[in-house]
Amino acid sequence: MLASFEGVDKIDVVLPCLNEAAALPGVLGALPDGYRALVVDNGSTDGSPEIAARLGATVVHEPRAGYGAAVHTGLEAATTDVVCFLDADGSLDPAELPTLAAPVLAGTADLAVGRRVPVARGVWPWHARAGNLLLARLLRRHGLDVTDIAPARAANRVLLLALGVADRAFGYPLELLVKAQRAGWRVVEHDVRYAERAKGTESKVSGSVRGTARAVRDMTRVLRQ
Repeated sequence: MLASFEGVDKIDVVLPCLNEAAALPGVLGALPDGYRALVVDNGSTDGSPEIAARLGATVVHEPRAGYGAAVHTGLEAATTDVVCFLDADGSLDPAELPTLAAPVLAGTADLAVGRRVPVARGVWPWHARAGNLLLARLLRRHGLDVTDIAPARAANRVLLLALGVADRAFGYPLELLVKAQRAGWRVVEHDVRYAERAKGTESKVSGSVRGTARAVRDMTRVLRQ
C-alpha cells in the first residue's frame, strides 16, 4: 500500500454513468489536479459517453445494467494504486476526493467512505434517508461502525479486486462494506457535502420511493448471504 502522496501522479476516479449528460461538464470540470476521470457508461441514450470523451475522460462501456456492474468494470479498467468512486450526477463535490483518498494513500486506512451531509433542506428525500438509516443500523449490528452507504469511496485497487465483491446491482456498496469488515479492513468515514443533483438528470435510487425500495431490497439481500 502507498505510504504517502510522494510519487503519485494520478488517481483514477470511477464514475458510473447512466444518462448524466447534464451533470458531466460540472463534475469533470471540478476534478482536482491529478484525479483522472474514468466514466463507465451503463447504456446512456443522452450522449453521455460522447460528452465525457470530448471533455477528456476515459470512457468504458458496460452493457450489463446495474450500478455494481458499472462500478466493477471501472475498477477493472483502473490502473492507479488508489481508486476513487463517485456518482456522476453532480450531487457530490469532486473537490472532496483528496480528503477521502488521503488516509488510503497514507496507509492508515484500507477504505474511506463519504458520510453525506445535506447542504440544504429537501436535498435528501425522506424515503432515501430512511432507507440509508435502516441499512446503516444493520451494518452496525454486523460490527461495522458506519452511518452511511455512501456513493463516494476511496480504496486500494489491488485489495479491492481481491475482496471479490460479486453484486452487480444496487447491493454493491453494502457488500463491499460487509466484506471489508469480515476481512478486517480499516474503514474510515469523512463528511462530504451532499447537494441537489444537476438539473436535467434523474435519480435511479433516491428520486422515488420505488427506486429506494429496489436499492434497499438489493442491499438487504446481501446481508442475508
